[in-house]
Amino acid sequence: MKQEHFMALYGKEWDTLQAWLDRVELRNREAMRSPQALEFPAAYRRLCHHLALARARGYSREITDRLQNIVQQGHRLLYRPPAPRWHRVAMFLVADFPRLVRAQWRCVGLAAVLLYVPLLLCLVLVQWKPELAHSVFGSTQLAEFEKMYDPANPSIGRSSGTDLAMFGHYVMNNISIAFRTFASGLLLGVGAIYVMTMNGIIIGSLAGHLTGMGFGHPFWRFVVGHSSFELTAIVIAGGAGLRLGLTLLAPGRQRRGPAMVAAGWIGAQLALGAFAMLLVAAFIEAFWSSIAGLPDLVKFGSGGLLWLFVLTWLCRGGAEPRQLEPPWDELGRNDGA
Repeated sequence: MKQEHFMALYGKEWDTLQAWLDRVELRNREAMRSPQALEFPAAYRRLCHHLALARARGYSREITDRLQNIVQQGHRLLYRPPAPRWHRVAMFLVADFPRLVRAQWRCVGLAAVLLYVPLLLCLVLVQWKPELAHSVFGSTQLAEFEKMYDPANPSIGRSSGTDLAMFGHYVMNNISIAFRTFASGLLLGVGAIYVMTMNGIIIGSLAGHLTGMGFGHPFWRFVVGHSSFELTAIVIAGGAGLRLGLTLLAPGRQRRGPAMVAAGWIGAQLALGAFAMLLVAAFIEAFWSSIAGLPDLVKFGSGGLLWLFVLTWLCRGGAEPRQLEPPWDELGRNDGA
């Protein structure tokens, strides 16, 4: 076969492979998950075969050097050591987790409705009819909340203890709520629905009661900083629980066992990301939210920025331009060179 015909047959395949390798070396996550990633070992073997043919037929150094460079580039990718654990954790939080949340948007969206609709309804209703708060909390509980968020209280939102001690308390409290929300999905999803709805009722009733009493300003100053991470993490944990419950009820075309294993793996990843968010929420709540000396502009401005960050991260994290190159098996190759 003449050199020109050889290049005409396989040149486009080499260009596509090299472009994909270049993108992978730049850690393009979309390239790593494209159909070409699955075909790379076979494409690499064909490339080595093309290099052997070019050398055996005495083709020019231009072709052999080009093929040799691509082979070396592919060899580095195929046999490179795995990324360190910290890097895998970082990539999960930065890209894989938000991508998974978007993939499960139906369950996460349903969990958000179950939390925020009762929350907003109770927030409005309790201010309209203050006696409704007593159907959710006891008189002793309401008195404790009123004392905690009294504008005259020098330690708003906190009963006692140092920042570090309260950080540990917040971590245990938040994660226990998220774990119960996730695990309750195994009760055919009813448990997750109940937990999400009750959380919305409790939070909304408390916010409505304090706002109606005139204690809303210190309350909102305290919660605005950590609410973005905390509430969103609870919603995601609820979505993970609903995913388990819905799969248990309707596994689809799969048998229930394999379907539950797949749903459990997805739910576990969602819960893991939610737990990481709750750690951040606990840190903010312990070391930032209780600082009373900051002006409202700083408190509410930082809270707004954190909400914007969380929503942008979950909506855009891990998003990259679409793969434009077709898989190598669509290039019309003739492997019988």
